[in-house]
Amino acid sequence: MRRFTSPRRRLLVAALLIACFSVGCASTSNKWVAMRSTPRNPLSDTLGLLTRQGPKPTERTVQLLRRYDLEDSLKGDYAVLLAQLAEFDAREPNREHLYAMAELAYVGANRADHAKKCDKALELYGSAVLHSYRYLFDEKYSVASNPYDPEFRRACDLYNAALESTLRIVQSQEALRPGTSLSIKTATHQCQLDIQLKSDDWHAEDFDHFEFVSDYEVHGLQNHYHSYGLGVPLIAVRSKHEGMDPREQFYPQDLSFPVTAFLRVTPAANPNTPPQHATLELHDPLNKSAVQVAQANIPLETDLSAPLAHTLSQPSLDDSRLSTLGLLNPGQIKTLQGLYMLEPFQEDKIPVVMVHGLWSSPVTWMEMFNDLRSDPQIRQHYQFWFYLYPSGQPFWFSGAQMREDLAYMRKTLDPELQYAALDQTVLVGHSMGGLVSKLQTIDSGNSFWETLSEKPFAELEADQEIRAGLARTFFFDPNPSIRRIVTIGTPHRGSEFANDTTRWLGRKLIKIPSMIMQGRNQLIARNPGYFRDNAPLEVTTSIDSLAPESPLLPVLLTAQQGPWVKYHNIVGEVPKKGITGWLVGGTGDGVVTLASAQLDNVQSQIVVPADHISVHRHPQSILEVRRILMQHIAELRTFPNGGVELATRPAANRPATPPAGAAVAEDLQPVLTR
Repeated sequence: MRRFTSPRRRLLVAALLIACFSVGCASTSNKWVAMRSTPRNPLSDTLGLLTRQGPKPTERTVQLLRRYDLEDSLKGDYAVLLAQLAEFDAREPNREHLYAMAELAYVGANRADHAKKCDKALELYGSAVLHSYRYLFDEKYSVASNPYDPEFRRACDLYNAALESTLRIVQSQEALRPGTSLSIKTATHQCQLDIQLKSDDWHAEDFDHFEFVSDYEVHGLQNHYHSYGLGVPLIAVRSKHEGMDPREQFYPQDLSFPVTAFLRVTPAANPNTPPQHATLELHDPLNKSAVQVAQANIPLETDLSAPLAHTLSQPSLDDSRLSTLGLLNPGQIKTLQGLYMLEPFQEDKIPVVMVHGLWSSPVTWMEMFNDLRSDPQIRQHYQFWFYLYPSGQPFWFSGAQMREDLAYMRKTLDPELQYAALDQTVLVGHSMGGLVSKLQTIDSGNSFWETLSEKPFAELEADQEIRAGLARTFFFDPNPSIRRIVTIGTPHRGSEFANDTTRWLGRKLIKIPSMIMQGRNQLIARNPGYFRDNAPLEVTTSIDSLAPESPLLPVLLTAQQGPWVKYHNIVGEVPKKGITGWLVGGTGDGVVTLASAQLDNVQSQIVVPADHISVHRHPQSILEVRRILMQHIAELRTFPNGGVELATRPAANRPATPPAGAAVAEDLQPVLTR
């Protein structure tokens, strides 16, 4: 079969990739979660909760009732039946009694719930929680519970399901608020319930309301991380409030976070008296995966993926809107630009900053973030931040803005520079984000300025604001806090995707902020003959800046790097199958060729079978980033400072940077007020 001639082939590839980009954005738009028609319940099959006949106890419980001639009592009041069993247990304690009471209480509660008898349902659900808790933990019984008995796992399920149903009814009547107390009537007595927040990172004022993980199906993430134990996984919807910590400005507008509710029952002073007090503990599963009960370490039931998907489903985080706005109208996205956190700042954890590429947003990282955060070892040592920037502007402008945003975050989080973990920061950049990331770790010298002019910066005629902007963009030192960079699918030598056709389209579609254009025109008018003919002043869009002949790409490749920084590179290669494989298979990821994506002097470099859009989501890429992060920790244990001394370089030959609080503060004003 005859291949297309080069220009026609490039045009077809460009059209195909533009279509792929559009599909890629649309596929993640508000499709992260869906409501279940019926909440997930592990007891549905065991107790026949969804059958036409309604719930019924297991044969093992019915057998116990037959032994005591109580089987006919199943047709009557379940509260009376529970009282009868309690009398048998008082005379002859046996954990089998506790399990049967928990199961019968749950069945009766479920029937009352369907009959809309909320008070009765609440009494019986509360009884089911208490009896299952006693089955699992009460030490007054001579025989310990047997973890190999299927009844043991069902007791755990009864505890979780009954607690969740109790919380649903309580929340429908009054809000669940940390720091408050409630009185709950069970089948046999009143019980005081104290709600306590067991987290040093979240505060009671942060909680607007709770939603239940079991109500949601996760669709937007390939992997759903749910661990099993005791407790009810919740989605805590954050509330903005007065007196917020300055660190909270880095949260996105709509944020949900994971919580696990665990009910701890305080034993009564009299062994024959039912418990009168219980504490509902709200735990942060990101920092705590188990609780201590009766000298045992009990794993919490947790879900990290559903709260993340719930956050991503909010309109303010619509990926297609953010990505397209950042590409086509960089000026508008500036009000949202900056660093974001999806969990509280941890001063003892190393930041991993993820930087998106062209026509993208931080949402593009959620697949990798979901997988990495699920790993307890990664979670123990790292915190993840995300950088949003206008992807329609040349990458060197974004690099300058990121330097300022990183400096602002450090000043906000650690003004005294006392948190050592922040000096081990790792950047992970996809596509153009890899170039933006790399700009944080090199010494510009005069090389970047010399792409504009062979004349000294001091001779430039321009307003102070424009001079300051040029100084920040073309003169900079490597950030001493960044120790490792991972670039993924990055066009280190440019991309053929930035050809005549796409660059023409880019100039037509991308709205360059008027201030940039006015500044460019002023510079040319006031400095005739000062700039080179091919100076990057003519480069006004990100697509232009990524062209193979872009003047700053060779400088970025050869610039002096911070000696403390280690680089890793991940390259995509489209498998040779399908129409995309026929067009570009074996030559790169469809946007970046293998030759352009290769990087010299790196610690590691791998090729994964993926196209440009999905290379950073590919399992091999995620595993490689995990390996690098674990290597980073291992090396820090051996060499706490990375095995190097930080270089301090005199800046005597550099142009004066703007005074602190001047132009920089103006640039960051949108971040301060978001």
